Amino acid sequence: MEIVDANVILRYLLKDHKSHFIKSKEIIDHREIYIPMEVLAEVVYVLEKVYDIPSGRICFALTELLAYQNISTVDKAVSYESLNIYKTENIDFVDALLVSYHRVNHHRIHSFDKKVNKLCRSVQ
Repeated sequence: MEIVDANVILRYLLKDHKSHFIKSKEIIDHREIYIPMEVLAEVVYVLEKVYDIPSGRICFALTELLAYQNISTVDKAVSYESLNIYKTENIDFVDALLVSYHRVNHHRIHSFDKKVNKLCRSVQ
């Protein structure tokens, strides 16, 4: 299994640098890939803050990518839930990850963030 960084995923999704896209496509389409949550969070951040892409489009693209049979994460259920929360609740992706750890794996989350606390309480 191999790990890709955010730049490889970004070039694959954005297709904005021809040679990097070709290389990223070969890697992502043909190898067993592991995407750490930190990399997923960086991709979301860059797409939102640098490229000004709406959360709905980000979630759609990353949900499709995570569905590839050759791609794994530490917890796909948490990844999918966090993308859904990020899209529907208008919160930062890292906060969405925290809420999804609570919802999917029943982790207790300690936060001073009112929105995170509200979203975690709403499913108890």
